[in-house]
Amino acid sequence: MIASGVDSADQHFREILELLPAAIYTTDAEGLITYYNKAAADLWGCEPELGTSRFCGSWKLYWPDGQALPHNECPMAMTLQDEKPHHGMEAVAERPDGIRVPFIAYPTPMFDLAGNMIGAVNMLVDITDRKKYEMTQQRLVAIVDGSDDAIISKDLNGIITSWNKGAERLFGYTADEAIGQSVTILMPPEQVNEEPDILERIRRGERIDHYETVRRRKDGSILDISLTVSPLRAADGRIVGASKIARDITERKRQQEQQALLVREMRHRIKNTIGTVSSIASQTLTDISPEERSVFAARLDDLLTMDNWRQAKLSGLVQRALQPFSVTFGDRIVVDCGNFPLRPERAQTLALVLHELATNAVKYGALSNETGVVSITWTPIEGDRLAGMLKWVETGGPQVSEPERKGFGSRLIQRALGSNSKVILDYRPSGLMFSVELVQETI
Repeated sequence: MIASGVDSADQHFREILELLPAAIYTTDAEGLITYYNKAAADLWGCEPELGTSRFCGSWKLYWPDGQALPHNECPMAMTLQDEKPHHGMEAVAERPDGIRVPFIAYPTPMFDLAGNMIGAVNMLVDITDRKKYEMTQQRLVAIVDGSDDAIISKDLNGIITSWNKGAERLFGYTADEAIGQSVTILMPPEQVNEEPDILERIRRGERIDHYETVRRRKDGSILDISLTVSPLRAADGRIVGASKIARDITERKRQQEQQALLVREMRHRIKNTIGTVSSIASQTLTDISPEERSVFAARLDDLLTMDNWRQAKLSGLVQRALQPFSVTFGDRIVVDCGNFPLRPERAQTLALVLHELATNAVKYGALSNETGVVSITWTPIEGDRLAGMLKWVETGGPQVSEPERKGFGSRLIQRALGSNSKVILDYRPSGLMFSVELVQETI
């Protein structure tokens, strides 16, 4: 009856082990496997032969660094040899199908009433998901640390909790100096009032995209930045802080200001040009009515208004930009361009460049005599990057020679079109040739 009760208890215990999700197996004192549950067979990807397989039922074993791990050196073998637990050691089991499963082993020796070791029990914890998470975290850390942008996190009180290398380069503070400080150390005094509003929006779960502002470096210098702020959430969904990505846009701002200065200079020059053209037109078109003169003057003023270049098409832009000159010189200005769309800022810049070219043609080039002709053409260029080439060609005018030094106008043309456009000014004896290749993203 006693033996029967023991057998019944043993069977009940085995049934419980079969229900557990953890891989569990036992060996005798020699390391021969005497029992394993279904979870162990699933982890190994095979069913070892009881009383024959030793130490571990896996097909192959490896250390975490990928080196082969002989079965007689695995954690279970070490426990049987030392007669003491070796808990928490990591290893990798390779299944017969080639899939590798990282696990943590918890082998524990078993002793009889006399104190003699009779075997050991081992529990293997599959840590595949944890390893994937760790790898994902490592990749994210590498991305954050390798980013040129400053990536910072803070709590809901505005206290900095993380600080990457990009932030160190941008603001001059090390991580040790910045973490634990209020994010307001990065703000000039006049910008400190931004922080409460930013934190309030983060508490509401809002994201702030590409907010342009200024910040202060450790050395006190000021820089322009584009700021993106996103809520950070805990596992239960609660907002616990914010992540901030700050990008230095100081150079971009400087270029924009330089571009705006150049455009203002060209607009000023165009005003003077329009005055000259208007005077020529008044002397030449003596038989037109006051109403026609009024329309002509309105067209001149229209050329200086930025709003008129929105949603421009290339052909219309060229015709419109040269309208004051076309009134005077008629079919001596020939335009053959396509309807390629232009961004507003690109449209205005091209219009100003065309005015500069026309002004020079009137003063020194093909439009300075009675027979010269200006031809403006657009030729599409096949390829991923280039959309086409805009050409200005003068013929029939006085002989042209390259100036000894570049004048203000030619420098202005080169700089106004920017570094994204390939610009050529060729002072050929037969007449000036100007061309610009427009990159697709600038059109």
